[in-house]
Amino acid sequence: MLKNEERFRTETVEALAKELALAARTAPKAKGIDLLEILVLTGEDIVKLSEAMKKIGEREALPGFLRDSENIKKAQAMLLIGTKKKTIGLKYCSFCGFKNCQAAEQAGAICAYNTNDLGVAVGSAVAVAANHRLDNRIMYSVGKTAVETGLLGSEVVVALGIPLSVSGKNPFFDR
Repeated sequence: MLKNEERFRTETVEALAKELALAARTAPKAKGIDLLEILVLTGEDIVKLSEAMKKIGEREALPGFLRDSENIKKAQAMLLIGTKKKTIGLKYCSFCGFKNCQAAEQAGAICAYNTNDLGVAVGSAVAVAANHRLDNRIMYSVGKTAVETGLLGSEVVVALGIPLSVSGKNPFFDR
């Protein structure tokens, strides 16, 4: 039986999004503490996220959010990766700008290792995307919208989004 690639494209991208999620989950984390929340969106959930991004773009006068809200509608799947805000208990560090984790917690600071672990997880995920030749782009605007809307839960304070697509030209680099 002949199968035109257009008929299984979305199904394949959705399956690969799960592989990206697993790569993010297994990425190394500081002191082995896993504070990540990972979500795969498809279909109508991507449209809802796009609508929320558009509202933020209009409210805050952010043309990048407006542009990205349109671009992500071309995604066949979307990976969201966020990190909770929790220090990892170091007595000597100060990478967050405070003397130690205790001082950072008292000030409500975000631990530098939280965002570092997020970056490593995102890097692992997009490496899988690259290996499968998936169109993708790491987007702050998507992550910020996910945090503001509580999509990844109330404890997540920093997130990034990775829209995924298979097309003749990467739709996430239209500027």
